[in-house]
Amino acid sequence: MTGSYQSKIAVVDDDVRILESIQELLESAGHSVCSFSSAQALLGDSVLSEIDCLIADIGMPLVNGLDLHRLARDARPDLPVIFITARPEASTQKRAAAQGHQGFFRKPFDGSALLAAVKQALLSSSQGR
Repeated sequence: MTGSYQSKIAVVDDDVRILESIQELLESAGHSVCSFSSAQALLGDSVLSEIDCLIADIGMPLVNGLDLHRLARDARPDLPVIFITARPEASTQKRAAAQGHQGFFRKPFDGSALLAAVKQALLSSSQGR
């Protein structure tokens, strides 16, 4: 983040408590946050073209975080994605790694580590432009 630019982060999780805590954490670090309780809600919103980073829960009903990443990548191939999950099975981690991501966090996660991953994802994304 340089100057007065405020990065916009989308957070998608079906657990409202997690959404609220991540939103507060990111806002305290100076980011603008859009929270969504489902992948469908994000995909149905025009914000996808405006966000700088996506944080997605893997274990959501209907459209999970891995599917959301694939769908979002169709529209935004350069969008950095960070995954969070309560169930980090080895097969899920392998699938996430195969799709590419800027972070993989098991709930509960360290807020400082998440902020560091967001910062790195935004830096990497801005250098790729």
